[in-house]
Amino acid sequence: MKSYLDLVKKIIDAPESAWKGNRTGIRAKSISGYMIEHDMSEGFPLLTTKQVSLKMVAVELEFFIKGLNDKQWLKDRGCHIWDEWCNPQKVPYGNDDETKMKMAAENDLGFIYGWQWRNFNGETRDKECTDRYNSQTGYDQLVEVVNKLHTNPSDRRMIVSAWNPNQLNQMALPPCHLLWQVVVTGEKFDTLNLNWYQRSCDTMLGIPFNIASYALLLKLLAAEAGMKEGKLCGMLGDVHIYENQIETAKIQLEREPYALPTLELPGFTDFFSWTYEQRKIVNYKHHPKLEYPLAV
Repeated sequence: MKSYLDLVKKIIDAPESAWKGNRTGIRAKSISGYMIEHDMSEGFPLLTTKQVSLKMVAVELEFFIKGLNDKQWLKDRGCHIWDEWCNPQKVPYGNDDETKMKMAAENDLGFIYGWQWRNFNGETRDKECTDRYNSQTGYDQLVEVVNKLHTNPSDRRMIVSAWNPNQLNQMALPPCHLLWQVVVTGEKFDTLNLNWYQRSCDTMLGIPFNIASYALLLKLLAAEAGMKEGKLCGMLGDVHIYENQIETAKIQLEREPYALPTLELPGFTDFFSWTYEQRKIVNYKHHPKLEYPLAV
């Protein structure tokens, strides 16, 4: 995707004043405000200048859709992107080695993304704070959006928020991509578009993953509603590259992008029954994998 590579170059070329310290202890080069747009008719936006695991994207998205917060569910499916974090009520955050080990050993992620999507501001009756979804006490934003797609697709309030100030201190991480909106367009209201806002953007590790995840979410919602896939748009806030990622990012910039693949949803019946296994990427040609360090 050209817009993504343009972003990487923009950050690398930013002046020396763009360097910022942050909670991780690894300084980052940051810019404020950027928009990524993609027309889904041009292919599925899985980055080709390095390999991105669609399986990991799909597993995490199913985790969110189900409203889960026990990272063992992810581990059982070979997804380890949340391994380093946990509910700070159980292990207060720290980036020293001893605390990192304790955080990795605790499976409770607290009231993160999926919990807010499916159970906004809800409390759990399960003291272990695992995936006891039958104890829902909050608001199911995701059901509301799907219902509106079927009954009132012109609605301008199809919004899902993961940002809940009341529960930020009970989340493994405050949400980076904190809000998304579905907008249906077309004379017959038959084209589904999705916009998301992201406050904090790890450009090299997170953003390629986020683009693919929201593109998959768009595709699933369009399939549920029987609509055409429209435009994906990401509005990015603090957009940064960590200092220990810069040299590898320059290597990635030298690579020529390939044509985008397509994505199929074999066995799809409805949005809430979908599983990560019901995906098939077609013609995904990509450059070799690049290793970027994760700032915890």
